[in-house]
Amino acid sequence: QVQLVDSGGGLVQAGGSLRLSCAASGRTFNNIAMAWFRQAPGKEREFVTAISWSGATYYADSVKGRFTISRDNAKDTVYLQMYSLKPEDTAVYLCNTVPPRIPYWGQGTQVTVSS
Repeated sequence: QVQLVDSGGGLVQAGGSLRLSCAASGRTFNNIAMAWFRQAPGKEREFVTAISWSGATYYADSVKGRFTISRDNAKDTVYLQMYSLKPEDTAVYLCNTVPPRIPYWGQGTQVTVSS
């Protein structure tokens, strides 16, 4: 069974940091671009950041300079390091391929930033 498991979320004060992980199992994603998305209550799911198979990165304007995406192909894991968190970053964060595929959506990991 192919799975992407998101973890690392939590409750943090504004200005704090968190590191999210997205671990793949069932197949390798090393040769595929991966991305993080987020969905806040009552809002559409939105793109946050992506990383190509070779390591090129892309960021939404809202997180540029504060978030860093990386990948460890040996571990089949993608990371999202988040700094200077803001209350508006509160959401469920999910990883997927680029483009995203429905079967790969996991439960996500909740990030809550208090003011």
